[in-house]
Amino acid sequence: MSVPRRPYVLLVALFLLVIGCSAGAVHTFDPSAPRGAAGPTASATQSRPVEPLRSPTDIPGLGPLTRARIPATARQAVVVTGEGPDSPRSTVVLHRFDDPALGWRPGAGPWPAHNGMRGWTDHHLADDLRSPVGVFGLTDAGGRLPDPGTLLPYDEQPRFSVTGEGFLGEPLEGSFDHVVAINYNRTPGTSPLDRTRPLGEERGGGIWIHVDHGGPTQGCVSLTEDRMRELLLTLDPEKHPVVVMGDAASLAR
Repeated sequence: MSVPRRPYVLLVALFLLVIGCSAGAVHTFDPSAPRGAAGPTASATQSRPVEPLRSPTDIPGLGPLTRARIPATARQAVVVTGEGPDSPRSTVVLHRFDDPALGWRPGAGPWPAHNGMRGWTDHHLADDLRSPVGVFGLTDAGGRLPDPGTLLPYDEQPRFSVTGEGFLGEPLEGSFDHVVAINYNRTPGTSPLDRTRPLGEERGGGIWIHVDHGGPTQGCVSLTEDRMRELLLTLDPEKHPVVVMGDAASLAR
């Protein structure tokens, strides 16, 4: 008499079913399945978008030589870009450096400005009517009018009064109501009126950012009165502000 085979067959089938499910969990997972699809190897991190790396931003228009002259401590840069080497017209943009990961960012401007009557020079001399090209500190301010609230040391003096006419016949009165001294051939930490000339008198001096009088300057940079006040309220000695100035071709070096 033969033994029934059905229970034995059922046991073998059940065993193969269990083994088959386990093996399928490892070998039948489709790696090409969309992220977030159910499966033993799916994870939450696979569904998160990857943030692209951001490179620090440089100040537009500045070449490697000019950028290298900006001190590592500077966190504010007043960039004065002349229209041409012999042009008295320029544009000013205030840049700030708040986050090393982001680099330099524009903070204010562009503002129209004037510079020296004859444009720009790499070797400024007294009375050449050109503005000096370079990177200079901005540490001291002053003017005929009271301090509008700047964080820079401010020297209020009636000696900032000026009279007469500019190159186009425009009145100069009020041009020095507010000024910021550009640290070209001067001693930082003194009034803009200080006449000490470390490079010698022949190299000129008294180069300021001041109120625009509607025409070219003798070598200074000039802004409209409202922009001048805005600049004074923005500059912060704790951020070691500098001015980066010159014609576009010189700054691009």
